[in-house]
Amino acid sequence: MNLNELILPMLIILIGIITGFLFEFLIIRKIREKCFETDWDGFKVVIRSLKGLSAFCFTIAAVYIALNYMVIDAAILSSINKILTILLVLLITWFVARLTSGFVNLYTQQAEGVLPSTSFFGNITKILIFAVGIMVIISFLGLSITPLLTAFGIGGIALALALEDTLSNMFAGLNVITSKEMLMGDYIMLDSGEEGYVQDITWRNTTIQSLTKNTIIIPNSKIASTIITNYHQDQKEMLVKVNIGVSYGSDLEKVEKVTVEVAREVIEELSGGDDSIDPYIRYSEFDDFSINFTVFLSVKEFVEQYRLKHVFIKRLHERYNTEGIVIPFPVRTVHMKNDGDN
Repeated sequence: MNLNELILPMLIILIGIITGFLFEFLIIRKIREKCFETDWDGFKVVIRSLKGLSAFCFTIAAVYIALNYMVIDAAILSSINKILTILLVLLITWFVARLTSGFVNLYTQQAEGVLPSTSFFGNITKILIFAVGIMVIISFLGLSITPLLTAFGIGGIALALALEDTLSNMFAGLNVITSKEMLMGDYIMLDSGEEGYVQDITWRNTTIQSLTKNTIIIPNSKIASTIITNYHQDQKEMLVKVNIGVSYGSDLEKVEKVTVEVAREVIEELSGGDDSIDPYIRYSEFDDFSINFTVFLSVKEFVEQYRLKHVFIKRLHERYNTEGIVIPFPVRTVHMKNDGDN
């Protein structure tokens, strides 16, 4: 085949590639913008599934057409056709996997209480769809699936041993999801100190976002075996403790009255305060230089406690100064003994 005979096929392939990119950036983008304006999220799933596939599809179609204008040996042409068919099956599998996974994720988001809204089930769906696609390609190539399944079964044992940690994380993630003891958006704290909002539970990791906006990635096997405090389980409201000490000369009835008044004012003022439980104090001990007590205030969720404590301590300090209530400094008495003393 000389150079002149290649010009037309190459031109057809080039046109196919350019058409694919233009279709992706002009047509698909416009359709995506219109779909995002609709109320049904299923359109968005379909468009996201099509993203990036147009150029490949047009290129494969262009190569099929170009082959009709090329003089190629029959054996080579058959091999090229098989390769193009395999690529087409992979593209279809890719699209179906993304589409199915997208609808599974959409269902888990909308079916609140049935399945947690994580990407775990979507990722598992992708793996199953790709497995079916591989089986179709194997059948197309004329290979027997039964011996391969037998080989995969034997090799699967070795693979399972090699991927012990990965499989452990996957099954641990499934256990965490099905137990529903930890859901998306819950604020959790691990006994190792990590804390934050649960963002996602994948087949391998659980990601949480800390209050500093950092993403913490934790293997599912650790999540399943560690002690977790879930501050959103059952209810988000919680009691916050503030420890305070006043001098021994204080009127304790007055201290209690003033402290509770300030606590009520702060709770009513801040949006994160929970006024369903009236604040109260409990005296706890006679310390070396003060009478100590704890103030109990209720907040709507865990993270609101920091702002509530901040405002409460400032207001209480100001009010104590006005009322003449003293928060004593630590006092230490040192007795000096001379060397001549007996």
